[in-house]
Amino acid sequence: MDVIHFLIDFILHLDRHLTDIVNQYGTLTYAILFLIVFVETGLIVMPLLPGDSLLFAAGALAAATGALNVWIIIPLLIVAALLGDNVNYFVGKFLGDWVKSKNRILFFKREYIEQTHEFYEKHGGKTVIMARFVPIVRTVARFVAGAGSMTYSKYILNCILGAILWVVSITLLGYFFGNFEIVKKNFELVVFGIIGISVLPIFIGAFKNYTKK
Repeated sequence: MDVIHFLIDFILHLDRHLTDIVNQYGTLTYAILFLIVFVETGLIVMPLLPGDSLLFAAGALAAATGALNVWIIIPLLIVAALLGDNVNYFVGKFLGDWVKSKNRILFFKREYIEQTHEFYEKHGGKTVIMARFVPIVRTVARFVAGAGSMTYSKYILNCILGAILWVVSITLLGYFFGNFEIVKKNFELVVFGIIGISVLPIFIGAFKNYTKK
């Protein structure tokens, strides 16, 4: 419970925690940011790390204090995301058959892989790009792409485009708007807003599927 409480507090007050990290570790903060994005994207067991809000907060801090350079953050975290994508894909490729032979492993159900694979077949590579903007889904989708039949060449091209769009858009959003007084005073609401917008496609898709039944 302490870990969960810490994680929730870290996500909701990411602006303050990131400032503390910069004050304590200086330029090593870049390595910490890299590690968080890599782990969230690349390790299937760690999908709850705050990728979107982290990008926003890093951009805002870069604009406010100059302690971080946004033009270092952007390419660095694009690379981190792509490395994570590759790890997750090849883990899925290696473990895919074993996972699909089980009905359930931790929070994974075989039907999740089958449904995601069907979605890939229907919508193609753009699924990889869309999934990048949805927390948890972006982690699971990479694993499923490896476990399914998507070729690496098709996968990685869409990953590159998705990583660039994701990192650039959210980091610059924080850079240009994160230091508005209303945003700084209501950062928790901003985090909820980012999460809400990110998961909205899931609810829309679920609603469409429900109405078709």
